[in-house]
Amino acid sequence: MKIKTIEAHTGGEPLRIIIDGYPKLKGKTLLEKRNDALLNHDHIRKAIIWEPRGHANMYGAILVEPDSPEADIGVIFMHNEGYSTGCGHAVIALTKVLIEMGFMQMVEPETTVKMDVPSGYIESFARINDGNVKDVRFQNVPSFVQSLDATIDIPDIGIIDYDLAFGGAYYAIVNVNQVNLKCIEKYHDALINKGMRIKHAIMNSVEIKHPIEPEMNFLYGTIFTDLAQDSTNHSRNVCIFADGELDRSPTGTGVSARAAIHYKRNEIKLGESITIESILGSSFSVRIDRAIEYGKYNAIIPEVTGDAYITGMNTFFINPDDPLKDGFIFNKELI
Repeated sequence: MKIKTIEAHTGGEPLRIIIDGYPKLKGKTLLEKRNDALLNHDHIRKAIIWEPRGHANMYGAILVEPDSPEADIGVIFMHNEGYSTGCGHAVIALTKVLIEMGFMQMVEPETTVKMDVPSGYIESFARINDGNVKDVRFQNVPSFVQSLDATIDIPDIGIIDYDLAFGGAYYAIVNVNQVNLKCIEKYHDALINKGMRIKHAIMNSVEIKHPIEPEMNFLYGTIFTDLAQDSTNHSRNVCIFADGELDRSPTGTGVSARAAIHYKRNEIKLGESITIESILGSSFSVRIDRAIEYGKYNAIIPEVTGDAYITGMNTFFINPDDPLKDGFIFNKELI
């Protein structure tokens, strides 16, 4: 089996885009195709995302036919544990790749890319200058707060205060001071440990209920917040998601969830933008484009801006005689 990919990163977070060799997925909707990928082709995800071709923090995208007639493409996202519902860093990287690699016509000064993703419909806008994509902004799906100032008691950690919000996926947002850490590279492993323990504790005790789509009813990750190291930025994010992945970028869906929280608390207003940095110091800005009603929630449409870089192209072979053809993964113990 031969799989061709284009490689990119957004703020340091990788994206492996499959452009050829993946089977045609069955289903009328993105969620049905996502389910087909899980049930019938998950060995390909493991082979492409896991070692020896990938690593525990690799992230991927499968291009499929869109759901809606206005969309240019459909996208299914994948990671070390399975398939996510939304991914902002991937939207930014995909937009850049599709335009700069010639899959879509470049239009100056701005090119629009319309995507269907499992969490909904997204429009992204690439700012073009001298034939290059300078940055990408996208309007995300409705983002909202399920609960503010919730608490949970976790053995050996103690009582943790958190907010629970949706920005394309559900996140528990926690001030990192509560676990006596900082959102810096030095504490990489400790952040993963604490983040996963908080995630599992909330998953086991809190009902998550998306107002529209039951397939969204799961906690994707824990986001630790910290003071920004660059004084011109609002704050710092470190997202621990999937099976212990640490997002190198500020997390596009994560900053969307945070914008919903800040709006709910009247800390930012409609049209206002804040810039949030990652563990590497890379940054996304997020602006509240508008407020809407979404099921029982007062939601927002966040607009996220960032940049990505194309890093290469690969052709991977999956040899049926290879005893490690299906990939393998090493993860650290959580406790």
